[in-house]
Amino acid sequence: MITVHHLENSRSLRIVWLLEELELDYQIRHYDRDRKTMLAPAELKAIHPLGKSPVITDGETTIAESGAIIEYLIQRYGTADWQIAAEDPRWLQERYWLHYAEGSLMPLLVMKLIFGRIPKAPMPFFAKPIARSISSKVTGTLLDPQLQNHLGVIEKHLAEHTWFAGEAPSCADIQMSFPLQAASARADLSELPAIQRFLTQVENRPAWQRAVEKAGPLIPLG
Repeated sequence: MITVHHLENSRSLRIVWLLEELELDYQIRHYDRDRKTMLAPAELKAIHPLGKSPVITDGETTIAESGAIIEYLIQRYGTADWQIAAEDPRWLQERYWLHYAEGSLMPLLVMKLIFGRIPKAPMPFFAKPIARSISSKVTGTLLDPQLQNHLGVIEKHLAEHTWFAGEAPSCADIQMSFPLQAASARADLSELPAIQRFLTQVENRPAWQRAVEKAGPLIPLG
């Protein structure tokens, strides 16, 4: 039996979504975040030494990292429509977006989240103006321009494709769902209709709705 070690409001929701798309039998073990730090509880370290989510166990096998989990589930259990052959022109797009999500896009979103919280963090009063200045400088001159550039590239791609690797969902869409949902809380998507359409498309899928019902909703941190 596959077990998803699911941290509330986290990347692991997309793993539950994939399991629903693949119509596999699985169970969810829920973990709550620490209400002060918002970090995962120590219990997750008993499953994987990094103590992070998502993690799945499949019998005696433990797998961490979203990309590795997604590839494992699709290659081992996926039906033919989820397994894109290497000679298929869609394969390269699928692999690119699968790795781009965490390799390029999420680091920007995480940095934007962190620098957005710095001015609100407890600190001596005399340090607040310095912290605000540094945070504003990094966000305005580095993070926001980079993020807008990335979102523009994604928008152009989705304007030309229904899903990231063509006309049907693939592992790329599973992986890209979380960073784009996070981006919806940290960037203005009002002039990015293709990205908005993609997010609506994801959330309208019955498998996604079942995943949310079982695992809980994703509330991107702003």
